[in-house]
This record gives sequence, C-alpha cells and structure tokens, in this order.
Amino acid sequence: MQIDLNADLGEGCDNDEALLKLVSSANIACGWHAGDANTMRQCVRWALDNGVAIGAHPSFPDRENFGRSEMHLPPEEIVAGVLYQVGALAAIVKAEGGRLAHVKAHGALYNQAVKEPALAEGLCEAVRRFDPGLRFFGLAGSGMIGAAQRAGLMPVEEVFADRGYMPDGSLVPRSRPGALIEDEAQSLAQTLSLVRDHRVTAIDGSVVKVNAQTVCLHGDGAHALAFARRIRERLESEGITIAPMA
Repeated sequence: MQIDLNADLGEGCDNDEALLKLVSSANIACGWHAGDANTMRQCVRWALDNGVAIGAHPSFPDRENFGRSEMHLPPEEIVAGVLYQVGALAAIVKAEGGRLAHVKAHGALYNQAVKEPALAEGLCEAVRRFDPGLRFFGLAGSGMIGAAQRAGLMPVEEVFADRGYMPDGSLVPRSRPGALIEDEAQSLAQTLSLVRDHRVTAIDGSVVKVNAQTVCLHGDGAHALAFARRIRERLESEGITIAPMA
C-alpha cells in the first residue's frame, strides 16, 4: 500500500525545511494569504533537495485573515486569481529546474469549493487552462473531485489527519467545536482508519467512507513537526509506503 503525505508550506512557520524531510508533496503558498517570492523560492529549493512533489496553494485575496474569510467573487475573477498565483509559483519552480506537479486551494477557497459547484468549476477551469497535466487536490468524496474529472484533470482525493469530519464527509468548520483534533492518539487512529480502512468517524459517531489518496498534515501547530514525524513512522510501521502520486 502507498500513500502521499502533503503539507501546506511557505506560510510563515519555522518548520518548512524539516517538514520537507517527512512529507512527499508540498503545497506552497503563493502570496495571497501568506508567503512571498523569497519564501516561495526557498521552499521550492528545499522541496527539490528532498525529492518532494511541488504544488501551488492559491487562496482568496485575503492576507489579513490568512485566506479564511469567505468571499463570493465572479467566476472570471476566480480563474484570473488562480492563474496569477499558480503562474507565479510555476515560474520559480521552472527557474530552479523543477516541475510543478499539482494545485491545492487554501482555506476558504478550498472549503467553499466543497459546497459551491460554480466555485469548484472555476478552480478547475483555471488549472485546466494553465496546464491540464497538473493534478488537482480536493476533499475526498466531494464535488471538487467530480468538477476535476469533468474538466479533464487528474483529481487526487485528500483526507486530513487532524481535522474533524461532518456526517456528509465535509470538514467541521473551524468555528465549531471538534474542528481540530489535538489529541495525538486520536489523530493517529483517524489517519490509519482513513488510509487503511478508507473510512472516518464523524463528530456524530457515524462512519463516512472515503477514498484516501493523500493525507494533509498541517505544519502550523505548536507540535506539528513531532506529530508529522510520528504519523510517518506509524504508517511505515504498518507497511505503508510514503510517496508522491505517480
């Protein structure tokens, strides 16, 4: 069995270089919610040094709130904004001798696209226009996956090690209790269930079936690095290979 581990990087935390020794894919912030040209370039270099697949992590234009504020923008603005951000990172990746592998939306842009078909289609349209060969990371089992398929993209179904799940398979909103799993044992157990058994227990106790192809490890917590290391060690102890999507 094989699984991809991804992390959102270039967001102002101190763990980026160390996390890139543990994950197999990196989602690098493109400046609209965090990061800048210098942090993008440094993260790209570290990723290339460690053989990590590089992805763009675009967001709404919402640096003040770390890309977590809901916005309702016209489809053409979504397409233009995503093209702008992906293009900026792709230029740096190319200049450093690498290749952009995927796109994963950030924050509110990601979570709204789970619920709003038009937004998911706008995201996918931007990726398709830029490079239809890029993989598209979206919440497992959500409308994002169907939108990517209809756009002719290669969807990658993403699950989360440290986020609570709703009965419909969406993530618990950060404004609600249970959004973040802070107990390490619980998070490890959830990760194994997602990867090995393709299911997760929602906050109401119901069981949700999922198709896990990549696991997101957040890098901005106080113990993020130690937690990422333990998750990788636990998966490997179960005979699960950590590798980027082929």
